[in-house]
Amino acid sequence: MSKTRIWTLWSEKGINEEESKILRSHAREIPVPYDDEARRDIKKLLDAFLERDDALGLAAPQIGICKKIVVFKIRGLNEKAPVRSENDYEVLINPRITQKRGEEEKMSEGCLSCPDINVEVTRPREIKVRAHDMKGNRINKRYTDFLARIVQHELDHLDGKLIIDHDGTFFIPREKRDFFRKLFVSDSPDAQKKMAHT
Repeated sequence: MSKTRIWTLWSEKGINEEESKILRSHAREIPVPYDDEARRDIKKLLDAFLERDDALGLAAPQIGICKKIVVFKIRGLNEKAPVRSENDYEVLINPRITQKRGEEEKMSEGCLSCPDINVEVTRPREIKVRAHDMKGNRINKRYTDFLARIVQHELDHLDGKLIIDHDGTFFIPREKRDFFRKLFVSDSPDAQKKMAHT
C-alpha cells in the first residue's frame, strides 16, 4: 500500500502552486457534533499519520484537507518508527493555544511540507491548548518541552504558517544550494544571511 501523498510547497520542479494555496490557507473549524464528512476527514488524517515512520505529527492541510485537525506522537518521540498504539498519539480538532509560558527555546525544525530544509524556530517551552477530541468532547491539555514544540508546529499549519515563515536560519544541503537560492533569496543581503549550508 502506498503512503498518502504529503502536500509540499515545492518539488524538484519549483513551487507547487495548487498545494501552496491549501498549505497557506487558514483551516476551517469542524462543526461539533461531527458529521460523516468530518469523521471521514479525521480518519483520513489519522490513517495518513499512522502509515508513516518519518513524522512526529501531521496537520490536515498537509494532505489537502483545509480543516482544523492535527495528530501527533506523544510517546517514542526519538524513535523513527510508525505509531503502534492509540496511547502513543493524540488527535486535536479545532485546537487553539490558550496560554504560552516559560522560556523560549530555539531549535532546528524540519517539515514534510518543506522538504530538504531545516529552520531554527524559537518557541515557548510550555503551552495550554483547548480543543475537541475524536469523540467531540471538549478538552484542555498542557504540553511542555519538545512535545510543546511539536504541537505548536502542527498548529502553525492550521494558520497557513510553515517553518520558512519563522525568523531563524535556514539549513539546506549543499547540493540543493542553487535550487533554494532561486526559490527564496532575492537580492536582499538579509535573505542571504538566513541561509546556512549543511
